[in-house]
Amino acid sequence: MKRLLAPKDIAVIGGGAWCESIVEAARKLGFKGTIMPVHPSGREIAGLRSFRAPGDLPKVPDAAFVGVNRDATLEIVGALSAMGAGGAVCFASGFREAAQEDESAPDREAALIAAAGAMPILGPNCYGFLNALDGAGLWPDQHGLHRVTSGVAIITQSSNIAINLTMQSRGLPIGQVITCGNQAQTRQAELASAALDDPRITAIGLHIEGFGDLRVWEALARKAHDKGIPLIALKAGRSDQARAAALSHTASMTGADAGAEAFLRRLGITRAHELPVFLEALKIAHLFGPLPGARLGSISCSGGEAALVSDTGFGEKLSFPPLSERQRVELRAALGPRVALANPLDYHTYIWRDEAAMSRAWAAMAGDNLDLVLVILDYPRADICDPADWAIATRAAIAASRETGARYAVCATLPELMPERTAKALFAEGVLPISGLDHGLKAIAALADVSAPEEGPVLLPGQPRQATLLDEAAAKEALGSFGLAVPKGYRTTRESAPESAATLEGKLAIKVLGLAHKTGAGGIALGISGQDALRAALERLAPGPLLIEEMIDEEGVELLIGVTRDAAHGYLLTLGAGGTRAELLADNVSFLVPAARESIAQGLESLRLAPLLRGYRGAAGADMPALFEAIDAVQAYVMAHATTLEELEINPLLATPNRAIALDALIRKASE
Repeated sequence: MKRLLAPKDIAVIGGGAWCESIVEAARKLGFKGTIMPVHPSGREIAGLRSFRAPGDLPKVPDAAFVGVNRDATLEIVGALSAMGAGGAVCFASGFREAAQEDESAPDREAALIAAAGAMPILGPNCYGFLNALDGAGLWPDQHGLHRVTSGVAIITQSSNIAINLTMQSRGLPIGQVITCGNQAQTRQAELASAALDDPRITAIGLHIEGFGDLRVWEALARKAHDKGIPLIALKAGRSDQARAAALSHTASMTGADAGAEAFLRRLGITRAHELPVFLEALKIAHLFGPLPGARLGSISCSGGEAALVSDTGFGEKLSFPPLSERQRVELRAALGPRVALANPLDYHTYIWRDEAAMSRAWAAMAGDNLDLVLVILDYPRADICDPADWAIATRAAIAASRETGARYAVCATLPELMPERTAKALFAEGVLPISGLDHGLKAIAALADVSAPEEGPVLLPGQPRQATLLDEAAAKEALGSFGLAVPKGYRTTRESAPESAATLEGKLAIKVLGLAHKTGAGGIALGISGQDALRAALERLAPGPLLIEEMIDEEGVELLIGVTRDAAHGYLLTLGAGGTRAELLADNVSFLVPAARESIAQGLESLRLAPLLRGYRGAAGADMPALFEAIDAVQAYVMAHATTLEELEINPLLATPNRAIALDALIRKASE
């Protein structure tokens, strides 16, 4: 992989304008090695002699760009592999991504993998790579990179997004950009793992369309954590619709992205939902790595900006701690008596243009209780304004950082008001430039919430299966055998119901089996007491076999515990508000099985109903050990039936001060 991504000799195979673009892209990065074009005509390309076939090359290339049609690609990749080339970029499309239009496409991709053998290939259907650390690349278009001595790696499945990211003007040092296309052979996580072996890489950004082999991603996350290198993901797919064929509330509430979210969180990979946040997070990771917390100090020369900082950070799990006595004393000495001291701080303009005073004030803002100090500065347009005063402010921020050793960021509220030259100058001095307050604060919150990967692998989803619905009685019996508490009850018929009822105590619940959603379908009768009430209930219930149970008439919190088989990510465990309002409230959190108790406890605490579980306004809280045991029982069932289970739901699970008991259950699975 190193030979492919840091080549000394490259071959450019094919014709067209893109061929010259590859040569120019490599030269732009200062490539000093040999560039060898290959074209059947033997014509000159970009001022270089070309060779008629790979076998005519004077050297075995470390990396080759294969820019011919998909059929010729197979032959050339095979030839390169046979001659011992270091690797190849496969530019052509029409492989697996075209399977819906061309049924032969998957076979063609398999043939490509076979032709490559042990030689690594990028793609097919990709642009290749740029290496600004070593001054090398195979890239058939323009790009915005320049040589750096250290920087982030960006690995994406989209070549066009890769081009756009190279054009960023936020000052982010980019060391590598790699596109992986179809990932026919070399996968995105493997490329990221290779990047981790380069000590010049400070962080890795991943634009992900799909994960593929989950075990490779788990290994990557552990390796990155051990090396202390942050991984930032921009995962596509948030807008996917929930599963159309869902029988349970769980499946209709958790669209395809819920599994991706749970997987990234389990791996300790920071997720950004927008490209600007992705870039700002990479800037933070490059300079500081993960932040120890989200306690911020903010100082600006405007009350409006101070309020804007506070409002923009609202809801982002950020805090602005009150000033300590030491901070207040030092700020008062620097700013005088007319400034109201607070955090965020409006220092007015009394000290503007006084570099020494500005440095003292901003140094005073740093404190042991802060993880990052924001200096709010919007730079004027240099083409129509004089930015000289702002140069003073930049030097003051750098001086405060040097004096205190604290983390400082100079933040422009609008991204276009952070000049690229200034951003690079701040980076060089260890001060973080933030291009846009809203995106910057989201990035700070994300980098302050980085956890280690969870121990143990996820439970893999296995192959598709034909699943059928177990009725509630069978589902409760199955889950009860794994330790889940269920009401006492019996499967019965209308004729045998009175006899069954006589063996139960208290008020009864009668349910028609086989209905996924009983309420509103004539499928349930509650609070039945006495033979007359029983006969009347049986007459109005919908036809079908029955489950008759002792009714649980206790105060408690109704929860939902659901599990769905997510073909891309494993088994998705969802916990949240239950009962008939489960979908309406949409108060839930998801994990991948097996989920640790610590993670589950944190997830439950994030729910809006968490105060009810703890005990609200004098009411008793839920029996949390019993609740955790119920969740453990569900997970144990899932792990024991991973080859057959498709869907499981308990709704509601009643969490009382004394127990956690399943009032309803649903299982959809294949036969053993």
